[in-house]
Amino acid sequence: MLEKPSNTILRNCMALKKNESCLIITDSKLSRIGHSLYKNSLKITKKSKIILIPIPEAHGSEPPSGIAKEMLRYDVILMPTTKSLSHTTARKTASVKGARIASMPGITMSMMKRTLNVDFNKIKSINEKLINKLNNKNKIRITTKKGTDVLFQLKGRKWISDDGIYTKKGAFGNLPAGEVFIAPLENKANGIIVADASVGGLGKVDENIIVKIKNGFIQSITGGNVAAEFKKLLKNRLYRNVAELGIGTNYKAKITGEVLEDEKVSGTFHVAFGNNMHFGGKVDVPFHVDFVVKNPMIYADGEIIKKEKYPKPKDFYITLLS
Repeated sequence: MLEKPSNTILRNCMALKKNESCLIITDSKLSRIGHSLYKNSLKITKKSKIILIPIPEAHGSEPPSGIAKEMLRYDVILMPTTKSLSHTTARKTASVKGARIASMPGITMSMMKRTLNVDFNKIKSINEKLINKLNNKNKIRITTKKGTDVLFQLKGRKWISDDGIYTKKGAFGNLPAGEVFIAPLENKANGIIVADASVGGLGKVDENIIVKIKNGFIQSITGGNVAAEFKKLLKNRLYRNVAELGIGTNYKAKITGEVLEDEKVSGTFHVAFGNNMHFGGKVDVPFHVDFVVKNPMIYADGEIIKKEKYPKPKDFYITLLS
């Protein structure tokens, strides 16, 4: 059941070769997926290893030091884990050393089968179009009919494409893939975000969450049970930092409550709080949680909007500066 998506990851996304080494890092909840990747990797290379790690409290927590050292020994690293290792020093150090890494926090079997059955070159093309529109824009304002109205300052920061093609030395991203993202300037974001889709690690929202942002930090949060659970995670001020702005571009992704997929859904945007040190920001804390919002209008530098229509199998619209 998982053989086809596992081989898509190993052969198409990572381009694992028989002379290369491969490390799979997983945990008790996702071990079935981890073992499928391990079993299929052995059909390509004999230099493959699987490690089970403890499940930490929060996304962005560092793995045990022994695991961090082990990561430096491999060409390809796959991380189907319950909590994300993406925004960690261990992952960043392994990437700098040259490892090709795919992080898959919270991935499910249905997600693997659905969202990896895509044309990755098409997603790459969509991402390139978005970045071409957004590059060199200093301000992004986003609104929704439900009340989102937030302004991000971006001067000097770079948009990053996550397209699922990790074949070059040091390449890193998520699987499933399909987003462009950026670290907004610290202390500059202001406005209101009305999250109506999901929150990383907490699932679908039970009630729209209203997040008020002032000078780059969460000022207040109101909503239902999910909002209350999120507030419990905010251990210090830096956890409240506006860390990331992203736009989803995967045309087969859907809102499931797993933010790994939700943030990739075409026609959504997401904002993460906490750590952004490893993709252009300055805040380094063991915490990174995304809020996903549906149906945004996106304005660049206050100019008039243009709608871009992307190809089948599923059309969607994203608003951008013409």
